[in-house]
Amino acid sequence: MITKASKNSSRQKRHLRMRKKIEGTTARPRLNIFRSANNIYAQVIDDVKGVTLVSASTLDKELKDQINHGGNKESAKAVGTLVAKRAVEAGITQVVFDRGGYLYHGRIKELADAAREAGLEF
Repeated sequence: MITKASKNSSRQKRHLRMRKKIEGTTARPRLNIFRSANNIYAQVIDDVKGVTLVSASTLDKELKDQINHGGNKESAKAVGTLVAKRAVEAGITQVVFDRGGYLYHGRIKELADAAREAGLEF
């Protein structure tokens, strides 16, 4: 039986392995995803400066009223659209996608597809 602790530690190992290869620059920052059971978070990060440029989550005031539960595909799609909208307003059109060690499936895929539709290229 796989426990939650071992699942999360495996995810963290995958994420570290990916982060060796993926780096966000000033020209092409990194779109990072974090997923919990009840919420989903997205950040656009410039790793050279060590600064978060844009962020969005299901806990944002803009989305909190529209979303009943933050742990489903519809809420992930809303977060993807919002983070892409904020990034385009900040002048960011190209990003490097960092799925955070999660499988590219379900909520992660919905967020990525929504961000692409809203104007981000990755």
